Amino acid sequence: QVHLVESGGGLVQAGGSLKLTCATVGRTFNSYTMGWFRQAPGKEREFVAALRWSVGTTFYADFVKGRFTISGDNARTTVYLQMNNLKPEDTAVYYCAARWGTPTGTEDEYHYWGQGTQVTVSS
Repeated sequence: QVHLVESGGGLVQAGGSLKLTCATVGRTFNSYTMGWFRQAPGKEREFVAALRWSVGTTFYADFVKGRFTISGDNARTTVYLQMNNLKPEDTAVYYCAARWGTPTGTEDEYHYWGQGTQVTVSS
């Protein structure tokens, strides 16, 4: 059975940093795109970043460019989201997702999802 397991969320002050981790369990994702999405209270889930492991292509939402970095380990079993200069508006539940194919910001095109990890940024 395939699982994506997120960790690394928590409470941080504005301007601080967090590193989220997504561990993949149950299959290899060599040809997949791994993505991060987030959902703030009362809002729809939105795309944050994506990584296509096979070619190293990355893709970011405009609002995180220059602050967040998506990366993966050499074994292609774990994906990270390094978040710097966090803002209160980054407060959300962050989800890891996977899809077979090229990076996309469309939620419905991702086939596997984790349970999410809460990130709270205080002002």
